[in-house]
Amino acid sequence: MTSNVRVRFAPAPTGLLHIGNARTALFNHLFARKEGGAFILRIEDTDVERSTEASIEAILRDLRWLGILWEEGPDGVGQNGPYRQSERLPLYREYAENLFGEGKVYKCFCSPERLESLRKEQLARGMMPKYDGKCRSLSQREISEMESEGLRPVLRFRVDRGMVVFEDLIHGRMSFDSDGLGDFIIVRSDGMAAYNFACVIDDHSMRITHVIRGDDHLSNTPRQILVYRALGWQPPVFAHHPLILGPDRSPLSKRHGATAVSQYREEGFLPEALLNYLVLLGWTSPSGEEILTPEEIVKAFSLTALSRNAPIHSRKKLEWLNSHYIRKTDNGRLVRLLLSYFEKAGIPVKQMDQEYLAQICGLLKENLSILSQVEEYLGIFFDALFSFSEEAKAVLISPENREALQTILNVLEGFSEMEGDSGSPLLVRFEGRTGRKGKSLYALLRAGITGKMKGPELVKILPLLGKDRMINRLKMALELS
Repeated sequence: MTSNVRVRFAPAPTGLLHIGNARTALFNHLFARKEGGAFILRIEDTDVERSTEASIEAILRDLRWLGILWEEGPDGVGQNGPYRQSERLPLYREYAENLFGEGKVYKCFCSPERLESLRKEQLARGMMPKYDGKCRSLSQREISEMESEGLRPVLRFRVDRGMVVFEDLIHGRMSFDSDGLGDFIIVRSDGMAAYNFACVIDDHSMRITHVIRGDDHLSNTPRQILVYRALGWQPPVFAHHPLILGPDRSPLSKRHGATAVSQYREEGFLPEALLNYLVLLGWTSPSGEEILTPEEIVKAFSLTALSRNAPIHSRKKLEWLNSHYIRKTDNGRLVRLLLSYFEKAGIPVKQMDQEYLAQICGLLKENLSILSQVEEYLGIFFDALFSFSEEAKAVLISPENREALQTILNVLEGFSEMEGDSGSPLLVRFEGRTGRKGKSLYALLRAGITGKMKGPELVKILPLLGKDRMINRLKMALELS
């Protein structure tokens, strides 16, 4: 099924892709898929000083990693480009000149200092800051004189009195008094189009039918609608979703921890887990299920079902979802995902038996909430990283455990090499000879053989370690003091 629905995600490449922006991209992507429409990626890089090529590449990389793919975008795909605002400046200039010729915009020469003084004065009087229209009625002579002095004006949109009303798919009917907007800038003094102007030109020329974005843009919408009217164009349908908040209910920021998609990827979150988590922030599946495949999400997703209340970021829930997806991952893929963490720890994985690596990864995935946690357990399986934790040492040097530890070593030295993938026979022998069972035995055994007090099931660890390695570690444990 195809339709004329066209949506866009238009990030500014001034940094890493924030998970809040990724969520906006996801909502656009899902709506396009649900409606059989097109998802367009546009780069809003008119902030020359802060925009970077590295940021653009990082944004594209993170979106691809999440599986949020576009039909048209800055990578050369699509017939409605260019898809970078910095390459669309002649188009903005043309429309700005048309509006100026029609008297719908005017030149303003007010200095930043005057505007800042005006803003402070208005705030001190309890007023909403807005431009006071000082340059609205400049004569051509006055304009010529100031330009001859080398002053470079901005272009301001002439806002007339009235109401701007539109239907928002999430918030419902929205109404703004244009008197509170003030005459806003559409072209800066350096010739660059301002956001509220360039955005309208781009959305119209790219035939965008629905603008889905965060509700921090709600105040921009009436200004953009006024530009649409001035140009004689029909505005798109708007949908403004609430932003993600931190646990303290303030806007999600670095003080709450990781906020960039790339940070979550580096920590070891899977893309399907992060995607599943982001869609649940403000949306609930009609089935009530929380773990959903991409296909199930597309089928069930609805913009009108998004909550008007701001969702609260929960690292705990994200890790819960991630642990589920890690457990569901086949061992072959898990090895590929964990290789970088093994290599970072100095393990020569390319020289190792890949089947052994797959067994280790398959065993560890039950203990991982994020992939980077694998580093905590590598010492269990690789002697170069083995050491006794302080908690394990406390158990091993306890006088009441020394005799049992020696007994375990004696049993192991007289035990034939284990066969199969279960250490059950050996554990039964330990129980019989030490007279211990349950935690009393297993905590001591885990401390002596793995050097830790937590980890994968002992019954599965023992065959992977082998008899000789366990004997060496138990001897090391008995030498502790």
